[in-house]
Amino acid sequence: MNTTTIGFLYPGFGAEDDYPYMQSLMPANVALKLVHTSVGTDAHEVDALLDLGKSERLLDGAAALRVSAPDAVLWACTSGSFVFGLDGATRQAEEVGEALGIPASSTSLAFVDAVRALGAQRVAIAATYPEDVSKHFRALLEDAGISVVSLVSHDIVTAALAGELDDDGVIGLASSNNPEEAEVVLLPDTAMHTARLIERLETALGKPVLTANQVTLWQGLRLAGVTVSAPSLGTLFRRTHPTRDQQH
Repeated sequence: MNTTTIGFLYPGFGAEDDYPYMQSLMPANVALKLVHTSVGTDAHEVDALLDLGKSERLLDGAAALRVSAPDAVLWACTSGSFVFGLDGATRQAEEVGEALGIPASSTSLAFVDAVRALGAQRVAIAATYPEDVSKHFRALLEDAGISVVSLVSHDIVTAALAGELDDDGVIGLASSNNPEEAEVVLLPDTAMHTARLIERLETALGKPVLTANQVTLWQGLRLAGVTVSAPSLGTLFRRTHPTRDQQH
C-alpha cells in the first residue's frame, strides 16, 4: 500500500496537537508530517508576522521536511501568509513548492479554496488578532472575490495566548460574529485548538465553520489528490471531496 505524505510547516508551538488528532482520523495510507519553523518574536503584529513568514524560515523548514518525501506541503500559518497579501501569499507558497518540487499552499490560500468549494460568497471572520492585523485577512479574501460581511477582532496579542483558549473560549469567540447574512464563519488562527470542536462549533452557530487547521489539512489532501471521509471535521469534509480537480 502506497502512503501519501502531507507536510506541514508549523510556526513555533500553539495548537500543533491538532495534527496528531487529525492524523487519527486519516486512513492508514495517509501520513501527516509536521515540522516546526523558527519564530523571531511571537506577536500578532504586522512586522513580526512578515518576519515569521519570510523565505529563510520557510525554506529551512522545507529542507527539514525533505527527508519525509511529502507529496504536498502546507505553510500552516494564516497570519504569516495573509500579511503578504493575496499575490504575496501565492508567491510564498510557490517558493516552498519549488524548493521541494511538489504542490504547495498555505492556510490563507486554503481558506479561499475552502470557501469556494462550499459554494459560499459571504463570510464572517471571528479573529484572535488585533484589528490592524485582521484587516489583512479581510483584504486577502476580498481580493480573491469573497465578500466579508463582518469582522470581529479579539486583540489576542500572541499565538501562545491564542493557544491557551479552552473549548468554551473558542466557541465563544466563534459565536461573537455570526450574522445571519454570513454563509460561513471563519476562525483564522492555526495556534487555536479547533480540530476537535468543529461539530460543536457548527451546531452552536447553525452553519458551516472553517477553522485554520481544518482547512490546512483539507488543502493538503486536495493538493495530494487524496479523498478522505472525516465527517467529524465538519461540513467542509462532508460536502466536498478534497481532490485536485477542485483547485482554483
